[in-house]
Order: sequence, then structure tokens, then C-alpha cells
Amino acid sequence: MASPVGMFSVQYDRSVYRCVVWLGQCLRRFWNVHVLGFFGKQEEEQIPPGKNIFHKEKIRVLGETLKNKLLTIEERAQAAHQLGLLAFTGGPVAGRFAAEHMKEVALLLQDAQAAPKARVLLLQSVACWCYLNPITQKRAKFLKLVPILTAMLKPDPEPAAGGSASGGLLVKFWACYTLSVMTCNNVSYVEELREYYPLKHHLQALARENWEGWPENFAEVLYFLIGFHRH
Repeated sequence: MASPVGMFSVQYDRSVYRCVVWLGQCLRRFWNVHVLGFFGKQEEEQIPPGKNIFHKEKIRVLGETLKNKLLTIEERAQAAHQLGLLAFTGGPVAGRFAAEHMKEVALLLQDAQAAPKARVLLLQSVACWCYLNPITQKRAKFLKLVPILTAMLKPDPEPAAGGSASGGLLVKFWACYTLSVMTCNNVSYVEELREYYPLKHHLQALARENWEGWPENFAEVLYFLIGFHRH
């Protein structure tokens, strides 16, 4: 029986241009409906159009919160999420200022104490920063976010008795989505991800999971975008 990845690759084996157009539309639709619709309404309403100075000040305050190690990881992750929303809704200027705090997000993503909910907020912030933004994508690459995110896709050990793996699976789903955002218009990411040979098998396993509630199976999207279906 053909694998889901194999069927996906046959269906979407089109030109690179069509792939980027389709994926860009898909990513934007998902972000507007599933992220901004639930998390970003308040932030969007508070941002007057064209007020870049206001953006800068709010980003500065949130950046201080993000760096404050006296706060919980969850509080710092929430600040990172709000920074990402400002970067997404505020345009290139806001995105540039917000990206200066990406290093703290990279460190928190590697913190073993971070709960799945906090990791999801951090991943959403990275997706906001990197969406169709080559400047912040370049900074994310410099901060080694690719190996950080691909490490999240490795199979987890069996949960302890009475435990649940759902939180960890949600993190993997968001890592796939974030990597798709970073990769859809950036050849350097594609080339780097092809060097992670176990990634092909990790994505095949994740593609078989239940992606109900998501507009696309982003493990399959990323698998095709990297070009694993051709090898």
C-alpha cells in the first residue's frame, strides 16, 4: 500500500512556482484563522495603523519581559508570542525590531523545563517573524533554529504510565508548520534540511498522525517542500 507521503507527492508534483503560491496561500489562511483569530484580536485592535514608534516601544517592553529570567517560562513565552504578533501585523519595521529578541526564543525552545504549551507559543512567535520575511529568516538561520526545530521532530520515548503524549505531538505539529513557513520561499533552508537524513523518516511518521483540525498535513507539506519525495 502506498504511503500517505507517496500519494501526496504524486498529487502535488508541480512546478516550484505553483508550490510556493499554493503553500503561501495555505500558510496565510491557516495563520489568519487558527492563530490570529484566537490569539491576536486584542493585539491587532491595539495597534494604530502606521504607528511604528508605538510598535517599537511596545516591542521594547515585551523584549524586557522575554529576557527577565525571574519570570516563569510561560510568562516569557507569552511575551514572545505577543512580539511575534506585532512583527506579523506591524510590517517590516516592527518585524526588524522584534527579530532582535529571537535569540531569547531560541534559548527557551531548548529549555528542558518548557512545557508543551509554552513551546507552542514560542513556535508561533517564530512563524510570525519568519513568514515571507527574508531578513528574519536569515537571522533565524544564524541562530541555528533549523537544528533546534528538527530536534523536536524526533520520536519521543514512551510516556510513563498515566501520561499523555498529546502535548508533545502538538509541539511537533507546530514545528512542522513553522519549518514550512521558513522553507516555502527560502532555498537555503531547503538545502540545509536535506542534510538532516533522519528527518525524512520523522516526517513520514508524523504524516501518519491525525491532523484533524488543521487545513493541511504540514508533515507532508514539509516533506514535499524539501524534495524528499524525489529520492
